Amino acid sequence: MRLYNVLACAVVALHALFLVWVIFGAAFTRGRPLLRWLHILSLLWGVLIDIGPWACPLTLVENWLERRAALDSHQGGFILHYLDAFIYPNVPPALITGAAVAVAIVNLAIYVRRFRREGERKGSRVET
Repeated sequence: MRLYNVLACAVVALHALFLVWVIFGAAFTRGRPLLRWLHILSLLWGVLIDIGPWACPLTLVENWLERRAALDSHQGGFILHYLDAFIYPNVPPALITGAAVAVAIVNLAIYVRRFRREGERKGSRVET
């Protein structure tokens, strides 16, 4: 059971890192086209999972591991308890969906701005 507890904590931590990546990823993608496209796909994935009828695969794995470890919401220890609270805050689902869409819009606006600047720089090089 201890192994499942450790694995559940690891998956919850991975889930938290993914959320941080989705929220703040645009800050790390400047000049890195591969990361930029991975982040855009992550944004789209996050919004689709949030508004769609599907469960996030990481959530399914977390739940399975927590069941195998015989954990309830307060038996998992400090890290598991507080990371769970971060990933699954006790707020209305509509607020979470709205926040997810807002995060996606802000990040996509950053990318649109970058694409425009890159286009302007390329255009000014062609004219000279």
